[in-house]
Amino acid sequence: MNDKQKLIVKNVDAHKQEIFDAERWIWQHPQVGYTEWEANAYLIEKFEAMGYKLVRADQDPKYGKIPGFYTDVNTGKPGPTLCIMGELDALDIANHPESVNGMTHCCGHHAQAAGMLGVAAALTEPGALDGLCGTIRLMLVPAEEMIQLAYREELRKQGVISYMGGKVEFMHRGYFDGVDLSIMVHTSNSEQYDLACGFGNNGCMAKTITYKGKSSHAGGAPHMGINAQYASMLGLQAVNDLRETFQDKDTIRFHPILKGVNCAVNIIPDEMKIESYVRGKTLEAMVRENRKINRALTGAALAMGAGVELCDRPGYSPETHDPQFMKLIEQCCIDLVGEDRVGFNYNSWSTGSSDFGDLTCVMPGVQFNAAGASGMGHGIDYQLVDANRACANAAKAQLFVADALLSNDAANAKKILADFKPQFASIPEYFAYINQLMLDKDAVKYDENGNATVDFQ
Repeated sequence: MNDKQKLIVKNVDAHKQEIFDAERWIWQHPQVGYTEWEANAYLIEKFEAMGYKLVRADQDPKYGKIPGFYTDVNTGKPGPTLCIMGELDALDIANHPESVNGMTHCCGHHAQAAGMLGVAAALTEPGALDGLCGTIRLMLVPAEEMIQLAYREELRKQGVISYMGGKVEFMHRGYFDGVDLSIMVHTSNSEQYDLACGFGNNGCMAKTITYKGKSSHAGGAPHMGINAQYASMLGLQAVNDLRETFQDKDTIRFHPILKGVNCAVNIIPDEMKIESYVRGKTLEAMVRENRKINRALTGAALAMGAGVELCDRPGYSPETHDPQFMKLIEQCCIDLVGEDRVGFNYNSWSTGSSDFGDLTCVMPGVQFNAAGASGMGHGIDYQLVDANRACANAAKAQLFVADALLSNDAANAKKILADFKPQFASIPEYFAYINQLMLDKDAVKYDENGNATVDFQ
């Protein structure tokens, strides 16, 4: 470690108890996306007590009230803006033994938020900004988990939000305007590595599929009904029969859940909702395969004489890490914990999804991992077992990266930016593309003679 890195370690360690207390408090107060008001209030109080002036998403006069905020740490010298962020939301997983009101932080976002508190606290210490130029934007973001699609669609219809994911919504609100580079740390359950990173992960499109039938007496007059549940089962079978047409290189995933019927067992169900994603390695692959999936779902409705409403929403774009940026972060991680405790794989690809991917479409960004959890992510055995690794190390690593990027007149940041080739030239260009992915279609319409018109695109 150099002298500045030793100072960063000292500055974070001075606030360890605050970090650990925050991790436990947020773990005990989980809330899902766009409802994270308790964690939001807790962190606002902590940040403001340190003297930070916040831009709060619940006080934005132009948009609906949602949790989340950011603050800018200005070094006093011109240079690039680096965004360091953490996430606020939990998952609804009621059978976790420590769930609260059916929710648990079993993806580790509470540890990210606690680590962000450590970053903020360390930056208030003497000498923290010495030698740096530009701006560090600290951000707490809601709604990373793409869940409760019906609830988020209702928020969208009410004008509270425009997009399902928190970072995408923050991009829409202008909170990433002027940001040049971005990083964040996600909690992991690795035993081999303290800090790790892969090359990227899938994007996803969010889907709500509603089959419409006709109710009738299930025993006495089933011939008078149209069974929406059967139509949905046929639709899912049709998509399953497409799976061998998905090419391995595209890493396509389709994982639907049936939301259930709203009638008694002796009634032919007239409606069945399905929620799913279509995940893929590229936006092009997601769009192509989603069209095939919609065709199969529509064909099943036609076969049963049912209707089907297709609701597609842009979820998250594929996340691709800039290799040059990764290399800088890898060295920072090695400086912190040693080479044998760092695992960066420039070829690995995850089939999960994150709205951090939307940022990597327009700027250099890397999301890396800090160990400290045990059990399965999104599982009922998930626990945080080492807050020092998950929270304190995460804070130190991100501050090491900030120092490496913004010191020496931001030479490293400027080199990364000069060499980066974004998928979209600007945030408005990115939104112009993803807005085209929205679809609301009554895909099968019947005339009085039973003839059908089909439109699933």
